[in-house]
Amino acid sequence: MTAAGLFLAFEGVEGSGKTTQVRLLAALLAERGRAPVVAREPGSTPLGERVRATVLSDLELAVPARSELFLMLAARAAFVDQVVRPALAEGRVVIADRFELSTLAYQGGGRGLPADEIVACNAVATGGLSPHATVLLELDPDEGARRQRAAGMDPDRMESAGAEFHGRVAAAYREMAGRVAGVVRVDAGAPADEVHRRVVAALASRFPETFPGSGFTR
Repeated sequence: MTAAGLFLAFEGVEGSGKTTQVRLLAALLAERGRAPVVAREPGSTPLGERVRATVLSDLELAVPARSELFLMLAARAAFVDQVVRPALAEGRVVIADRFELSTLAYQGGGRGLPADEIVACNAVATGGLSPHATVLLELDPDEGARRQRAAGMDPDRMESAGAEFHGRVAAAYREMAGRVAGVVRVDAGAPADEVHRRVVAALASRFPETFPGSGFTR
C-alpha cells in the first residue's frame, strides 16, 4: 500500500533560515529512505521560475501590488497542479520553501492588500489545497537582514523593500500564527543545527508515522 503523502511548507521573514532548514529536513528524510520532493515558491515549474525571475530578480520593473499577487498565484496554481498533487498521490513528502502564508504576509501585511481577498484568490489558485503543516521560523526581521548582509547576499526586489515593509511582514506572520490552522512555530534565533532539532521535534509530535519519535535526529 502506498504511504500517505505529506505536504510541509516553511515560512518566515528574510534571513530566517528557511532554505537551510528545508535542506536539513530533506537530508534527514532521504537518510531514512523517504526522499522528499523539495520545492520553492514561486518556482519549481517552468511558469513558476519565469514568474520568480520577473517578480524577484528584475529590480527595475514596477509591479503593482495586485499584479504581484496574481503573478504569485499564477505560479502557485502551476506548482499545485504539476508538483504537489502528483507527488502526494504517489505518497511522497513535499517540502516547500514558502507557500500561502507568504502571500498573506507579503502581499497582505507588506503591501496592504485585504486579507479576505487574498484568501479567496488563493483558494482558486490552490483548489483548496493547503499544507498539512506550515513551519514558521520566527526571527526578528532586523536579525534576518543582518544575517543576509553577513552572508554577502545580493538582495532581490522583495528583500530590498525596506525595514518598514519587512516589519509589517513580520507582524503579519505573528498575527497569523495564532489563527491559521496547521502553523508550527519554531524559534529560529539559535544555530541551524539546534533549529533543525526543534523543527524535527515539533513535526514528530504531529506526524509520528513520518517522524517516528522526538529522538528522530540526524
